[in-house]
Amino acid sequence: MRAVLCLSFCLVVPLLWATSSTAAADEGQDGWSAAPLGTDRPYFYAEGTPGTVLQDTLSVRNPTDRILNVRLSGGSWLTLAAPEVDVPARTRADVPFTVRIPDGTPPGDRTATITARASGRTATVRVRLRVGGPRLPALTVEHVRVRGDRIAYELVNRGTTDVTPTLTVRADGVLGTLLDRPARTLPVRLPPGERVALTEPWSGQPEFDVVDVHLTVTAADGTVRAEAGTSARFVPWGGVAGGVGALVAGVALLAVRRHGRRRGSDEQPCAREELAEELTGAMK
Repeated sequence: MRAVLCLSFCLVVPLLWATSSTAAADEGQDGWSAAPLGTDRPYFYAEGTPGTVLQDTLSVRNPTDRILNVRLSGGSWLTLAAPEVDVPARTRADVPFTVRIPDGTPPGDRTATITARASGRTATVRVRLRVGGPRLPALTVEHVRVRGDRIAYELVNRGTTDVTPTLTVRADGVLGTLLDRPARTLPVRLPPGERVALTEPWSGQPEFDVVDVHLTVTAADGTVRAEAGTSARFVPWGGVAGGVGALVAGVALLAVRRHGRRRGSDEQPCAREELAEELTGAMK
């Protein structure tokens, strides 16, 4: 037989709640609640540096006329004094818990929850934690590629603080610029160490061209900047006639000249052969 509140750390406090029908309606049939102990706080808040152990207390209130068994759980950094507690009728149980910030944790804001379950109902209390230390923003853009009618890429937060990236997209073909999108803020917020895969729509792609795609990502009011790109070759596969061969040669030559200017004259002959063979071979 379970002893009611046999845990010494749980302080059971009588509550002077009215038993009128109005109070019962406000609480509901199973109107128990879980909240931070003390003043009317909507959530827990704490801050500290890596290696710090912080403490606070969860208050579980039982306004009903029967014993309430409440099961408790928290996040990986949270340690509750017990996984469950019995709260007598019209009383309150206070359950201490600790938050341990692991060594090496980068600075920034973290969130977690404490979950309480009883009488077929679940209640959650948010825990907001600010980890102190030097705040160094850093960001990289990786794995840029053209997939169908979209440009796919990944962003990685390499710093120690949350970042909200801004993206600029440019695509240059043999005969000129195909895309030139100005900087816009992306609808993502990356915490330290996080990686996110994103895509950028690209309709109206050329049927036949050699294109350089270039992405520029900035953050922290422009103090952080990262760039990456890829090349894409667009070749029509249907209805190829003999006249296309001349077009292949012309586009290949223009592309090689453009790449030759960027890479230097020493690489130009090799690039011309490779690109001409690739484009011509693709048309066969």
